[in-house]
Amino acid sequence: MTLDHTISPGPTQAPLSTEAAAERLATFIQRHPRLMILTGAGVSTDSGIPDYRDTDGAWKRKQPVQHREFLGSLSSRQRYWGRSLIGWPVLRNSRPNPAHRHLAELEQREHAHLLVTQNVDRLHQRAGSRRVLDLHGRADEVVCMDCGYRCDRQLVHERCFALNPGFLRSGAPQTTVAPDGDAELEVDFSAFQVADCPHCGGILKPDVVFFGDSVPSARVQQALDALRTSDGLLVIGSSLMVYSGYRFCRYAREWHKPMAALNLGRTRADDIIDLKLNARIGETLGAALAQLSSR
Repeated sequence: MTLDHTISPGPTQAPLSTEAAAERLATFIQRHPRLMILTGAGVSTDSGIPDYRDTDGAWKRKQPVQHREFLGSLSSRQRYWGRSLIGWPVLRNSRPNPAHRHLAELEQREHAHLLVTQNVDRLHQRAGSRRVLDLHGRADEVVCMDCGYRCDRQLVHERCFALNPGFLRSGAPQTTVAPDGDAELEVDFSAFQVADCPHCGGILKPDVVFFGDSVPSARVQQALDALRTSDGLLVIGSSLMVYSGYRFCRYAREWHKPMAALNLGRTRADDIIDLKLNARIGETLGAALAQLSSR
């Protein structure tokens, strides 16, 4: 299944207080102590990385670049890499926030059987989580689509700056960035020179799953294996509007696994999960951990 399977948004339930949400979350974790945790963009918003959707699950901005378009169109790659000169530094310079650190603590307490993240920012690892599966890849690495050459993404951006010394000469404009390192910048990119693979001249692409591409089957299977052997599923900061994440809720229901979701706004799985917590993520996780310590 590709990463562009979405549904239309619906109504959002009223938010809960942090205290009420934390009490219910702590009880869920206590009853189901070995969880597979699935995280989305909402976990990283307090690190300055914006999410894609509003509280009703609708797009806040244009959909991300499409996989087929990126590979088949030079102008698409010019636009992506040019815009990324502004967007990528936001991801590169971001730091873990309390939600990431609380999730690392859940792992230390042996409550996180596996953390599966839809994010590509690697902030879970930087916060100390070790059992992490990057479902959609990682934005800090670049891979050649022809020969498999890999390198640090920053090296590609440095080459792009060298190839385009006049680009953004007056400085980076104020613009909105996206969770994948893209930015909402509309200028003439037709003269922008893209950095190709230094080994074979092939197309370089961030090692992330673009919309329209498929999540590698081995990653999906690893997550499903973890879900099957877990006590339940905890979704945090994801609207689950794309099937790549929602599928785990479908399997959890089929396998009679308890499910909870902590997310500001609705999720695609609201009608099949056992516990929905519409509350702030970092504060709720911190308060839930404190309650678990006192029980």
